[in-house]
Amino acid sequence: MARNTEAKGGLAGLGWRAFFAQQTDIDEMERTPPVRVTQVHRNGLYVLGEEIEALVPPGPDATVGDWLMYDTDAPARSRVLERISIIKRRSAGLERRMQSIAANIDTTFIVTSCNNDFNLARLERYIALALEAETQPVIVLTKPDLAEDADRYAEEAGSISDLVPVVVVNAKGGGVSEALAAWCGAGQTVAFLGSSGVGKSTLTNALAAGADVATQEVREDDARGRHTTTRRQLHFVPGGCAVLDTPGMRELQLADAEAGIGDLFSDLRDLATECKFNDCAHESEPGCAVLAAVERGEIDAARLARWKKLVAEERFNTESLTDRRMRDRAFGKMVKRTIKGSRKR
Repeated sequence: MARNTEAKGGLAGLGWRAFFAQQTDIDEMERTPPVRVTQVHRNGLYVLGEEIEALVPPGPDATVGDWLMYDTDAPARSRVLERISIIKRRSAGLERRMQSIAANIDTTFIVTSCNNDFNLARLERYIALALEAETQPVIVLTKPDLAEDADRYAEEAGSISDLVPVVVVNAKGGGVSEALAAWCGAGQTVAFLGSSGVGKSTLTNALAAGADVATQEVREDDARGRHTTTRRQLHFVPGGCAVLDTPGMRELQLADAEAGIGDLFSDLRDLATECKFNDCAHESEPGCAVLAAVERGEIDAARLARWKKLVAEERFNTESLTDRRMRDRAFGKMVKRTIKGSRKR
């Protein structure tokens, strides 16, 4: 089992704050001391606390970053505290369930490199995910030294939303801590999200000042770094910040993210309320305020298409499995009635 970078400063060094303290009392803290989940394994949750380092057996419904009240007599019954934030996505594959990625994150650094990995649509997905989780999204552009025009990438990233700062940093060239200092203060928890090979582990290493997070060089054939991180892990770095390094996500499907998408595309969401029809699909309907804005050149047609795609995807994924099964059963009954009726004739 990999050990975490040691946290200094007791519970505060692990990210403990008043929000969590208000959910417990002195008596409970003596019986079941607070611990923070730093890794999730198949055989349990790896947790750290004041003079506590343990593996909690499967039981608590928790993810990396969660706080537990550690029951030493029955660890599997440890209580999970209410979260400040929760980043989640629809799990990959055909199974429709939500997968928790991380809890109690303050800032989500969305990492992409100044090369072929850069993709506006993907960045928008990550930003919507972060906004829905009620974390602060920040776009971090890496490997500017390998780009002919890094400023162009920064300009494109900055066009996504006024809510999202953009930082350009050479993770191997120094200055990472200074560039990200505004979000990496004592007691803060940050997460690096993004595709494989964009430099998340290198950034974590730079903040950790030698935490020895595995990294690999960029491949020459496609300018992408090799995947290195295999599991989500919380590191505690000098200065009192907790840093979550994550594996690259091959698939990012949004569900239960209506508010996040709405915040990201707030101009389109608000403009849609001016359409003539409440159920306007912004395709060819008369009186569509959104299409009128496109024709006037106020809205980019490509951005509108990306918004519509995300909205449709989120609605589809959010639909509960029970509702889908009920609709499928109703359709099956209708087909059976139709077949029976045709046979009688």
